[in-house]
Amino acid sequence: MSIGSLKIQTYMNNIANPVDKANIKVTLYDSNNIVKDVISLKTDDSGIAEINEIQTPPLELSLNENAEGRPYGICDILVEKDGYSQTFIEGCQLFGDEEAIQPVDLKMLNRNVSSNNQSQEIKILPNRLYGDYPPKIPEAEEKPISKPTGQVVLSEVVVPELITVHMGTPDSNAKNYTVGYKDYIKNVASSEIYSTWPSNAIRANIYAIVSFTLNRVYTEWYRGKGKDFTITNSTAYDHAFNYGRNIFKNISNIVDEIFSTYMKRPGSKQPLFSQYCDGKKVKCPGWMTQWGSKYLADEGYTPYEILTNFYGTNLDLVRAKEVKGIPISYPGYALKIGSKGTPVKEVQKYLNTISKNYPAIPKVSVDGVYGSKTRDAVKKFQQIFNVNVSGIVEYDTWYALSNVYVAVTEMSELRGDLNRNLRTFIPYTPIEQISSIRY
Repeated sequence: MSIGSLKIQTYMNNIANPVDKANIKVTLYDSNNIVKDVISLKTDDSGIAEINEIQTPPLELSLNENAEGRPYGICDILVEKDGYSQTFIEGCQLFGDEEAIQPVDLKMLNRNVSSNNQSQEIKILPNRLYGDYPPKIPEAEEKPISKPTGQVVLSEVVVPELITVHMGTPDSNAKNYTVGYKDYIKNVASSEIYSTWPSNAIRANIYAIVSFTLNRVYTEWYRGKGKDFTITNSTAYDHAFNYGRNIFKNISNIVDEIFSTYMKRPGSKQPLFSQYCDGKKVKCPGWMTQWGSKYLADEGYTPYEILTNFYGTNLDLVRAKEVKGIPISYPGYALKIGSKGTPVKEVQKYLNTISKNYPAIPKVSVDGVYGSKTRDAVKKFQQIFNVNVSGIVEYDTWYALSNVYVAVTEMSELRGDLNRNLRTFIPYTPIEQISSIRY
């Protein structure tokens, strides 16, 4: 057996609102789906509860396409707290030597509706390499764009703030979920490949997922056809997205580093429509195979070498110039002990704003000097929000800070608006005492 860990992160409606003192019950299963342990715990003031030293299947099962048996362990998670809807997550996946991160979006109870009708259930489907999914229907690599009928409104490739995912085939009557762009990429990568693979294989696959996704965004492939979504979760058309599923820390860290970098052909404006298959159950000449990328990484291939092995050498890796929804772009250099100036002040401001909701992050002086206190506050932020813990603000941490800062600020503004509106109709009643309000 191997050993893994689990981090459960609870919040209300978005990451800006951690839920502390939530009751967690984790039921662990063995390889025969028989209960082997039940663990009870509570979330801390950052909305986090953790379990270490969890036995999982041997790593070898996820490193060889011909290995037999489910390569990951599973557990069920029940989350309860007074005033919130009960949330049940079935089939959270656990790998050896990896930290699984399970986000839990709790909803405040509507007092006018029976609590039994407000419970949430999330079922995590098998990983695409292990489960039974339809193969990708081939599409042309370059999408036709003509001025009279084209629906492209972007002059260049930008990273969107949000992605709307249709939970079925394009013409099905299915539900849509709107999620953060990076959350979408992390979800798909955790659903499609194994987190135990070499880092270079994971990176190559994330580049392919990012490029494919940004192609759908840039060409407005579905919206141009009158649809109200960006992409689907049908593997026959797009990616295996599983709303509410757990992700893995190493995959999350890599996405944070490269989420805006995509592939393109020289001379083309479009991100490469990077189709792929598993390479075992489905063969796809001319596309990347997921297992093939893993074996090339075993041989020491870099991510770019893996990609050009499948998609050809006429391939550029470029970074999108703009990230939507971010107040200030990355300054272009790392902030660390000794750094000074406006970017440091921004980081300090972000940290202090976020610490109002996450008191474990120590407040710092907004003086534009990156000292040991700023470093320690950055480390605590990185620990809470699953960013590589270094105490240095690089590309990944800058955008993670920006995302959480925007979420906290927007929620603060919404609370203020609600307070002002409520005082108009309910004098002297602070919003904290009105439990039926759902933010």
